[in-house]
Amino acid sequence: MNDDDEVCLCFHVSRRKLVNYLRVERIARASQLSECGGAGTGCGWCRSYLERLFAASRQGLSEDAEPTAQEYASQRARYIRAGGGTPPVGSEPRE
Repeated sequence: MNDDDEVCLCFHVSRRKLVNYLRVERIARASQLSECGGAGTGCGWCRSYLERLFAASRQGLSEDAEPTAQEYASQRARYIRAGGGTPPVGSEPRE
């Protein structure tokens, strides 16, 4: 994923925004990333990514083997179609 790719597809929160939020706010728990544009509070798909991003930031590491934005969106669409979560109105599964 590139920095400008969306991690939270429900609320259009980019990776760059999340990384900067982590750097500036120095949060104590991954769940506090929800304060950054509502990330992780929609369908729930991005929560595991948010947890990995938080853990990497705490250890001063970068994410390894990230999917492309297209792969990520496609995986989310399958997650939604399988009943894994309900995105807010206007945030349909994309492939």
